[in-house]
Amino acid sequence: MINDARPFFRSAPMLVLLPGAAILLTVLAFNLLGDALRDRLDPTLREHAH
Repeated sequence: MINDARPFFRSAPMLVLLPGAAILLTVLAFNLLGDALRDRLDPTLREHAH
């Protein structure tokens, strides 16, 4: 979608920015989920936390 919208970036920047924001939020959500799962499930981190 972003590549298809590149020719229209000057006239309609939202065609590029909205899919880009969706990708950004998806990647951020997966990173936060991965960090939370690691913190919850990794027993070696619990030993060093105290």
